[in-house]
Amino acid sequence: MSLNDLSSSDLSASARILGLDFGERRIGVAVSDSLGWTAQGVEVIDRKLDNWYSHLDRLIAEYQIGEIVVGFPRNMNGTVGPKGEACQQWAKELEERYSLPVHLWDERLSTMAAERTLIDADVSRKKRKKVIDRLAASWILQGYLDAKRRT
Repeated sequence: MSLNDLSSSDLSASARILGLDFGERRIGVAVSDSLGWTAQGVEVIDRKLDNWYSHLDRLIAEYQIGEIVVGFPRNMNGTVGPKGEACQQWAKELEERYSLPVHLWDERLSTMAAERTLIDADVSRKKRKKVIDRLAASWILQGYLDAKRRT
């Protein structure tokens, strides 16, 4: 697809999409470009902080977010376990808090793929721990963006 193939409404849609990798201790955050083609890791939010939602509030305002994608961990057989149920609940909370569409996106193996990428790039274990959640959020969001473009 070239820029000539895009309608003017596609080009004017500058609302970005926020991708989140929700974990027990950390939330990886990624943001799309304004055209919705690429995902970039932005930061990792520490859920142990009392005001971690304020970080999310700031990112949503700063990047003019129009929709949210939450990584949805399913078991390998497709069933939903406790972590998946927690993500479903959190997605509902996000939808209520921000009045934005929230999509659950299958994240099976995203963290493992991110880890493999970092290992292949010879990133030390200490450095991997600092960026793995952000990279996983990018993988989740990029998968969603790619699927959205195909439809």
